[in-house]
Amino acid sequence: MLAHEETLEFIKRAQSGDESAKERLITENLPLVKSVVKRFKGRLEYDDLMQLGAIGFLKAVAHFDTSFGVRFSTYAVPMITGEIKRFLRDDGAVKVSRWAKALAQKIAAYTDQLAKEDRAEPTVEELAEKFGCEPADVVFAMDTGRAVVSLNDTCGDEDGTPLGERLVGGYGPDEDIDRMMLRESIKKLPERERKIVILRYFRDKTQSEVAAELGVSQVQVSRLESRILAKIRDDMS
Repeated sequence: MLAHEETLEFIKRAQSGDESAKERLITENLPLVKSVVKRFKGRLEYDDLMQLGAIGFLKAVAHFDTSFGVRFSTYAVPMITGEIKRFLRDDGAVKVSRWAKALAQKIAAYTDQLAKEDRAEPTVEELAEKFGCEPADVVFAMDTGRAVVSLNDTCGDEDGTPLGERLVGGYGPDEDIDRMMLRESIKKLPERERKIVILRYFRDKTQSEVAAELGVSQVQVSRLESRILAKIRDDMS
């Protein structure tokens, strides 16, 4: 990987029209693009995702202000992610793969059977183990198939489970990418919702303690927290 100063120099050259500088930046930052692309596994063909990631990366190069005082990767990750999500949302080109449809059907049948037997709804991790796949694949399949399956993350507990563990714990080893995206998602929240996240997951406050500080009930905090986590999850998916 290029050093920070070298990256800034190549960005300046690329912004001046130096095509070789653009190619060098793409080559050196290919692992970064791949790390973001992996989050959208199964939603498009891999080559299509990489192409969209490269477009987002080049837009980041074109618009990055070297006087920002931040690392280029911090700026590039949201740009790459945004390009892919915009395509999936606006162009209607979500090509659901056969495995996702098949997995969604299996999950629906399995959870229906458990319900008939009056057994507890399975967690994402339990479903992943049951069907031999990753938790992220389960979540994607459930969204694809509109299967009614509990994510077992109602957040009504008092154990202070880390936010990252609930939201991105099943997405693989790219923790730096996860943290960048999580930070950007939290920044977008209204002040009150951001305060709840900070108190609960960065200051280890219980729901009762947060409720007392906000002047509301613990039940209200639980409901708000559920909505906030769902909002962050949607923004990061």
